[in-house]
Amino acid sequence: MTRRPGLRAAGLRVRLLLAFVLLGLLTTAAVAGGSYFQARNVILQQAQDAAVVSLVDQLTEVYPIRELPPGQDELDRLAQLLSDRDESAIVRYHDRTSGNGMTPDPISAELRREVQSGDRVFWQRVSFHGMPALVIGVQLRLEQPNGTSIPSGVEVYSIRSLLAEQQSIDRLATWAWLTGGLSLLVAAVLASVAASGVLRPVRELGRAAHRLGEGDLSTRLTVRGSDELTEVARTFNHTAELLERQVGELRRMEADARRFVADVSHELRTPLAAMTAVTDVLDEEAYRLPGDAGQAARLVSQETQRLTLLVNDLIEVSRFDSGTARLALDDIDVAAAVTATLRARGWADRVRTELPAGIVARLDPRRLDVIVANLVGNAFRHGAPPVWLRLSAASGWITIEVGDSGPGLDPEVLPHVFDRFYKADTARTRSEGSGLGLAISWENARLHRYAGRTGDLVAANGPDGGALFTLRLPSVTADPAATDTADPGGVP
Repeated sequence: MTRRPGLRAAGLRVRLLLAFVLLGLLTTAAVAGGSYFQARNVILQQAQDAAVVSLVDQLTEVYPIRELPPGQDELDRLAQLLSDRDESAIVRYHDRTSGNGMTPDPISAELRREVQSGDRVFWQRVSFHGMPALVIGVQLRLEQPNGTSIPSGVEVYSIRSLLAEQQSIDRLATWAWLTGGLSLLVAAVLASVAASGVLRPVRELGRAAHRLGEGDLSTRLTVRGSDELTEVARTFNHTAELLERQVGELRRMEADARRFVADVSHELRTPLAAMTAVTDVLDEEAYRLPGDAGQAARLVSQETQRLTLLVNDLIEVSRFDSGTARLALDDIDVAAAVTATLRARGWADRVRTELPAGIVARLDPRRLDVIVANLVGNAFRHGAPPVWLRLSAASGWITIEVGDSGPGLDPEVLPHVFDRFYKADTARTRSEGSGLGLAISWENARLHRYAGRTGDLVAANGPDGGALFTLRLPSVTADPAATDTADPGGVP
């Protein structure tokens, strides 16, 4: 299946867009995600630092502790002094807690162990009643007369809501992803514009290559710019120029060769006609000539006939090459025409036939005779008896199958069976035929065309061994008032 250049360019466009969008997505995710996490940490760190500073400042106002161990009233007083609208305070001393204790307890066992074991400020972010909160804990110290301090066992915990900070973080995240989405959209638009600019010369190259492949050797690309694609365009133009020059030379040589073959073939017909007349006389007198003279006369006659056959075949091939071959169509009984071909060559009793009566079609009888004679003759020369022929008609086609019981065709030979002058055995320099029979048969089959259908001749090996040639010709019943000639393009 051949894909058009436009489809390939569309596929490349999609890949480029996907690459740009993926790159934009990764970049957006990295930038937006990094900005979000950095801003989140800054906001939380600022809130945390402000809460710690506020707690430390408040603690300086409640020193010194009136009594140790403190009573319940002292714990409640400290908790009340440290609480305000935004923060709640809990004061603990061993197993006792100030009266404003909360349920559930926001203070984790881990945080309390840290506070009890040290003299620094500790904090922990928790979820309290489904909202984010910051718990800060510190143990008060007791000043000694000698200027030192010892742990007092009084633990102060401040619980501050982080709902405002979380809302700020959520708004920041929303804006970050909206900005990222907008950036991604802009990247997609820019990618589409860039892809169009990159793919334009690619599409032009694809269309030019397509035209070149269809035979328009004058196709060239417009060279502009100085990038890599410009070098590709220059290379394409140079290649197309060389190809046009070489193909033109080959066509000229092929035309000269065809003209030479046609001219030589026609020039040989006149002396061959004279030679044939002489050989006819020699054939009549050969039996009277003694020994070597009679044998030489018969050899000259045989070679003259072989040369005549070769010249006639070359003339026929030259007609095919020049496009002057024409059909002489007529309504014929196909079975009767095949029987006449076999009888004329003395093969009627040597070929097993299946020729159903009543199959009438408008064909060229001379060309049908040539095809059948070449196929059956080839089976006798290169196959083995019995040789068989089968005729059938179905779905607007006439089918003639010719097979033999020989070893069949070598797989390496099959693609070249209809090549001109092809010999499967390179050691066999001479053969009874001209080496053009099957090629002419194939051309004659292809010459029959009707309603978009073209005749064909196919070589294969039969299921039971032996070579099998299948001829298929489009079947049409002619109008008796129509002309009996047609060009190769169809039947009038």
